Amino acid sequence: MNKRHVFWVLATLSVAIAIVSYRFLVMGLPAAFPDFHSHNQLYLLLHVSTAPLALAFGVFQFSGRLRARLPKLHRVSGRIYALAILISGLSGLAISLGLDDRPVAGTGFGLLAIIWLAVTANAIRLAVARDLPRHREWMLRSFALTLAAVSLRLQLPFLFIFGEMDYAEASNIVAWTCWLPNILIAEWYIRATAGNKLVQNANRF
Repeated sequence: MNKRHVFWVLATLSVAIAIVSYRFLVMGLPAAFPDFHSHNQLYLLLHVSTAPLALAFGVFQFSGRLRARLPKLHRVSGRIYALAILISGLSGLAISLGLDDRPVAGTGFGLLAIIWLAVTANAIRLAVARDLPRHREWMLRSFALTLAAVSLRLQLPFLFIFGEMDYAEASNIVAWTCWLPNILIAEWYIRATAGNKLVQNANRF
C-alpha cells in the first residue's frame, strides 16, 4: 500500500467515523452515548460536537493539491480544525477529570487531551512563524492524536467480543492504546522522512 492509498484509507475512516459520531443528533445523547450518561452533559455535548469536525477537516490538511489549488480553503479548514481541537480537548479533559471510578482511564484520556492541545498549539505557533516544514511535522503529530477517535472505535469491538469486557473495563485499555501507538508511529515517520521528504510526500496526495 503506497502513501496515496494510506491517505485515502485514513480519509475514508475519518469522515465515516465523524458522520457516525453525529448520531446523537437523531438519537439524543443518552441513547447515543449510554456509557457517559452520568457525566456532565454540557462537556459531553461540546466534545462529541467538535471532535468529529477535527477528524473530518484534519485529514484534508495533508492534501498537497488542496494547499496548492485552494490555499484560502486550506487556511480556513485549518482554523476550524484548531478551534475544534481547542473545544474538544478542553471538554475531553473535563470529562476525564470526572472519571473518579476509573482513574486509569481518566489518566489516559486526560493525558491525551493535554498533549493534543499542546501539540496543536505548537503547530499553530509554527504556522504563524512561517516555519512551514516544522508546522507540517507538528500537524502530523496533532492529527495522529486526532486519529485516537478512529483507533478507539476499531479496538473496542475486539475487547467487547474477544476480551468479553464491558465499556468500563475496556476503557482502561483503550484510554492508552487509542493514542500512544499513533503518536509513536507519527514520530517514527517524521524521523524517517526528515526535512524535505515530509513535504514532498505530503504534496503527492
